[in-house]
Amino acid sequence: MLLLLAPLVMILPVPLYNRASPELLGIPFFYWYQLAWLLVLSACLVMASRCGGEPS
Repeated sequence: MLLLLAPLVMILPVPLYNRASPELLGIPFFYWYQLAWLLVLSACLVMASRCGGEPS
């Protein structure tokens, strides 16, 4: 469950990443930051599901 906490905490404070620069391949920072965390969250969900075992 702790794996899922990091992406949530990093996406919630919108004023910290609400800006246009730096750009990555012409995409403003606001969008690629969220996309990067979406990929990290996906990896965390896969790891949590594999390590979690059977629900009780």
